[in-house]
Amino acid sequence: MKDNINYILNHLGEEREQYYQAVAPPIFQSSNFTFKDVAKMRTSLQDEMNTPFYTRGCNPTVAILRKKVAALEGAEDALIFSSGSAAIAAAVLSQVKQGDHIICVAKPYGWTFKLLDRLLKRFGVESTFVDGTDAANYEAAIQENTKLLFLESPNSITFELQDIKAVVAIAKKHNCVTIIDNSYCSPLYQKPIEMGVDMVTHSASKYLNGHSDIVAGVLCGSQAFMKQVFESEYMTLGGIIAPNDAWLMIRGLRTLPMRMERVANTTEKVVAYLEQHPKVERVNYPFSPNFPQYELAKKQMKRATGLFSMQIKADSIAEVETFCNALQLFLLACSWGGHESLIFPMCVLYDSQNYGNTTLPWNLIRFYIGFEEAEDLIGDFEQAFECL
Repeated sequence: MKDNINYILNHLGEEREQYYQAVAPPIFQSSNFTFKDVAKMRTSLQDEMNTPFYTRGCNPTVAILRKKVAALEGAEDALIFSSGSAAIAAAVLSQVKQGDHIICVAKPYGWTFKLLDRLLKRFGVESTFVDGTDAANYEAAIQENTKLLFLESPNSITFELQDIKAVVAIAKKHNCVTIIDNSYCSPLYQKPIEMGVDMVTHSASKYLNGHSDIVAGVLCGSQAFMKQVFESEYMTLGGIIAPNDAWLMIRGLRTLPMRMERVANTTEKVVAYLEQHPKVERVNYPFSPNFPQYELAKKQMKRATGLFSMQIKADSIAEVETFCNALQLFLLACSWGGHESLIFPMCVLYDSQNYGNTTLPWNLIRFYIGFEEAEDLIGDFEQAFECL
């Protein structure tokens, strides 16, 4: 029963007898909690990770969310952060010190790259970025001081995968820790813990919340790893989620299976249409038979989701902009995972202070498919392609 996804989403962690049998859990909008005597206060402080003492450590609303997310990911425990980048940073920082070395897949999430390539470099931690489509590249980059192997499979722009089990085997051989960003698949469509990964991160702003109304992050793993992160990076840096946002995320989780199935089904139809269109140069989608790593995707992912990218046949950035501006059902925005369909053209990065050195093609566009009907989205593409 406890492994049943419906039980996890609707009942796990919700001890309703403690709050007047309310169907929805309350928002414990309190910064701290009181005690009847010094002895109970002392006892509570001995397990601040699991006992409401101060909300930076344990809040009852957040505690419910932790249990659900950990169970979904098949992990012993989880920590909830104020953003995905906060979760990634805490996980990475917990495993390295000055003089250590990290191996990371090339082209990770932009703020993961900045953490490794800029911030940690200031403190004497070096990182090597490798083509993760061949696990041997991780092996080749191993140094005596390598402590951590970071994966992101697939990434959220061009969707290259890593062979997770193969990379985990390399990590275990060299006594390295593995961390993976599993935001694209969600816990429903990929289970890195089952494949031996030590810690799993998510940008919970995406599918786990699913309503584009909060920013949050998740870190899952063994109780030992979570306790290590909690006692140092989590409590020291304080990148916690607010109780109200945790409640919104609990509400969002209720519909996770339905939302994921909806966007996956629609995306398959849209991708099939785009792959045969004469004005499309290439579509990047892991569950397309034309995708270079299609067999690996089927092996370690249950399904692909609502995110894909494509290169259009255009003669200039101006023409790409005309195409993007002509789309009526897609909102120009970053992020993904909500009810609304989105578009993010890579050409917007070319004059960005943060992303000005991007090597992504100027005609590459990322799409997220929301809850609209496939036929309506295809019709929107048809009229936009007329502008090319």
